[in-house]
Amino acid sequence: MSGKEPLPPYFNIDPERASKRLSDPVGTARFAKAASFAARGRQDLAERGYAPDGRKRLRRFSTWEVCRYLIPVATAHFRRVLRKHPDLPQGVGEGNSKWFSLEDVLRLRDHFATEGASDREYRPWRPEGLPAKVLAVANFKGGVGKTSTAAHLAMSAALDGYKVLVVDLDSQGSMTSIMGGQVADEWSTAFPILAKDYAMALQAENRVRQAAGQPPLPFDETLTEALTISTSDLIQPTHWPNIDLLGAQLNLYWAEFQVPVWRMGLRGWPLWDALSNGMAQDGVLDRYDIIILDTPPALGYLTINALAAADILLVPLGATFLEFDSTGRFFDMLYSTFASVEEGENTARRRDGLPEMRFEWDAVRAIITRFDANQQTDLANVIQAYFGDFMTTYRQELTAMVGQAGEQVNGIYEADYREFNRDTYVRGRETFDRTWAEVKELILGAWWRDLQMTETEEDHG
Repeated sequence: MSGKEPLPPYFNIDPERASKRLSDPVGTARFAKAASFAARGRQDLAERGYAPDGRKRLRRFSTWEVCRYLIPVATAHFRRVLRKHPDLPQGVGEGNSKWFSLEDVLRLRDHFATEGASDREYRPWRPEGLPAKVLAVANFKGGVGKTSTAAHLAMSAALDGYKVLVVDLDSQGSMTSIMGGQVADEWSTAFPILAKDYAMALQAENRVRQAAGQPPLPFDETLTEALTISTSDLIQPTHWPNIDLLGAQLNLYWAEFQVPVWRMGLRGWPLWDALSNGMAQDGVLDRYDIIILDTPPALGYLTINALAAADILLVPLGATFLEFDSTGRFFDMLYSTFASVEEGENTARRRDGLPEMRFEWDAVRAIITRFDANQQTDLANVIQAYFGDFMTTYRQELTAMVGQAGEQVNGIYEADYREFNRDTYVRGRETFDRTWAEVKELILGAWWRDLQMTETEEDHG
């Protein structure tokens, strides 16, 4: 080594000097202080770009965006229609530079669906009489783009005209921050849904025990309170007119400890059905078109509930060896968990002469996120080859716009395209537009298949 070259920084560290740079030993109280600082900082960062009252506002969309991305109509014809129908939303702004709220766009969509060309899709297809499609976005490795993917799918679906519910099951609450949600405690999260389902199962068990002359199982204040809450009570509107939120905060994590305690108290309680039961009983599946479940980065009880409730499972991963390896283990864990539940349940059902149960999903897709085509194409092709039809064909590229939107606690659809050059905006948008196109195809295909099955059953009924 030349004498002119500096040594690497890990040589010649003086232990005495290093000890003097240390703070006193850290006790648990220091975590509380760090958490308090982080909470204040998180609030500050989350509110940047919010309105002065601290609430998020959805930006307006220009005539160019409306005609390019939201309503398939030529700009000149769009302007003619507005002049002809002054009762329609006219937008704000001078001359031809008009800007429209999403509420305006939804009203305009309805007009064009009634009056426009018959061969254009002004409103997305949704079969009458069938429940919402439930999508779970899951993987037990953190940092793979779960929340970003879930949020952008919700926004894509909303811009497409669907009524969307987002359920945040991650106690970190990142999705809740993106959606501008306010969640006071665990009683404003999904926790009461799980508690209520257990309480109802316990009530049913105690009725059986009473008829048999046996003492009832204990019923505490938490369960009594949960019985008074419906899923609808927990849902809050967001700054998007057609996206609602069931939010999360740190205390939701207690569900991971409480659920197994409940299960020990009542072995026959099918804990995996609690979330889907709550949504079905309170009519949530009928009030929305699409429900998106954002899960924590672990295969815990909340994630198991999300997966059991889902019609479609989406698994984001980066094009790296570690994320591919972790995702393979995630699928292995899913198999072990759900096959074990099936076997346990069906052993009892066979004994009692009941039909067997099984978990089933309309579709499962792994989505490559944060993709760098210059460096990751070979590995992405290998992943595609091994996962086969479990993969989406499009890979979400990491663009400057995607990175900047994430730093601002926004989705790319919330970013004003005037902050970028037009090409950057179009590329950034395409990243999630193409993912939405593939996911939408899964949703429509599943709905169509359900519809055919329903009509066949009615014909034979």
